[in-house]
Amino acid sequence: MAIELDDMLNTIKDRQWALTDIDWDAPGAELITEEQRPKLQAFMADLVWIENVGARGFAAMATKAPTDTLKQIYTYFHAEEQRHANAELALMRRWGMLEGDRIPEPNVNVRLAIQWLDRYSDGMSLSILGTVIPMLEVALDGALVKFLLDEVADPLCHEVFRKINADESRHLAVDFQVLDLLGAAPLRRLLIQTVGNTLRPSLLLGALMYIPLLNRMRDNIVAMGLKENQLYNAMKRFASVGERSANTRRVPTYQVLKRHAAMVIDRGHPYHLFADFLVRASNLIPKRLLGRTPAWARELTHEPVSK
Repeated sequence: MAIELDDMLNTIKDRQWALTDIDWDAPGAELITEEQRPKLQAFMADLVWIENVGARGFAAMATKAPTDTLKQIYTYFHAEEQRHANAELALMRRWGMLEGDRIPEPNVNVRLAIQWLDRYSDGMSLSILGTVIPMLEVALDGALVKFLLDEVADPLCHEVFRKINADESRHLAVDFQVLDLLGAAPLRRLLIQTVGNTLRPSLLLGALMYIPLLNRMRDNIVAMGLKENQLYNAMKRFASVGERSANTRRVPTYQVLKRHAAMVIDRGHPYHLFADFLVRASNLIPKRLLGRTPAWARELTHEPVSK
């Protein structure tokens, strides 16, 4: 069912929350076991940076929004993704996983994604970003968050992720509404946009960044204990929700990413030979060549600020 974007904007404004709304000293932190701690720490660090990647994606989408209402929505989503990252850092601090004020370092694939976004995302079309972002959010909403709530006993973790999950649900509703709007364009325009995007070297670089990022994320969360059928069901949701709309089915990037998602979750698919090679190759990149993360990616804090 189509959503009214003006109503959604009002809902988003009404449902804003802040880290100061949460009692970070509430009981429950002691329920994190020593056995859980190492893998949970790595998992949360990755999650923090993936939220930051999503934030940068929404910032780029705001510049391409066809209406002022959608631009405002994407601007709120940008801020919400940053808030999610900060809330996850606050949980890590609560659980004793941060040394002083240090922020966890992004893994090499996240760092490459950040650099690609910083350099190229403002030049990407809404159809590209508007398809990639919902696929990542489906994985977060349907697999990672649910897994955390199943595995972590700390009640405050559940409170924080209820808030995050509510935000992500609104993000997905808008994501699929925008895909429906994009698919309503004349077929000629869709084909011209697709060919134009495909011929851009930045898109090839983006694919070479995106493929190992997804594979590393996939293997890391399975190593944490996420059952593969849970991941399958989450990624299947991207296809099943998209298939409800005849317009969304006309978006070429949706069709490409739908098929890509099916390969990602099937560890036996030959695609993984290439993806694993890219992960190994990225591990060989000297840290000095990666440079510093851009300023927008360093706006992270575990402090319970009000916005």
